[in-house]
Amino acid sequence: MKIMLHICCGPCAIYPVQDLLKEGYDVKGYYYNPNIHPFQEYTRRREGTEEMAQRLEIPLLVSPEYHPETYFREVSFKETERCRICYLIRLRETAACAKSEDYDGFTTTLLVSPWQKHDMMRQIGEEVAADEGIEFLYFDWRKGFSEGRRRAKEMGLYRQQYCGCLYSEQERYEKR
Repeated sequence: MKIMLHICCGPCAIYPVQDLLKEGYDVKGYYYNPNIHPFQEYTRRREGTEEMAQRLEIPLLVSPEYHPETYFREVSFKETERCRICYLIRLRETAACAKSEDYDGFTTTLLVSPWQKHDMMRQIGEEVAADEGIEFLYFDWRKGFSEGRRRAKEMGLYRQQYCGCLYSEQERYEKR
């Protein structure tokens, strides 16, 4: 089965990529993250994703443009719904890309994080799948989160300190 894997960053991709390959899936990564802010953070995560893909020997498609305005337009005046909107933006784009490249299904590395909202992501993934006519595969990879972080450190990959959006960055520093 050919799977398009949305990748938020290199460290979060390690465990899902290895698990999918072990299970016999044909995996292609897709880096699309208009939520990541600022641009330097987006670039560091993209470079880490490219390094991870090279090391784990999977093909990677990087969205050719960075458009944070896509994210900001959608969440403006709906900041309390920002995670749902963010999942929707990224999963919708991944599903469309997977379908256009004749893949059988799609999923996301966001499912490795213990901080992401799995029930919400699963629901959105299934809704997007129904709209696009392509299968969403839900995996609970949280058990591999620490292993992925450890491997990322060994590989020397950039390991970010917040989810990616401006709001999560602000929350990170406000907590100090």
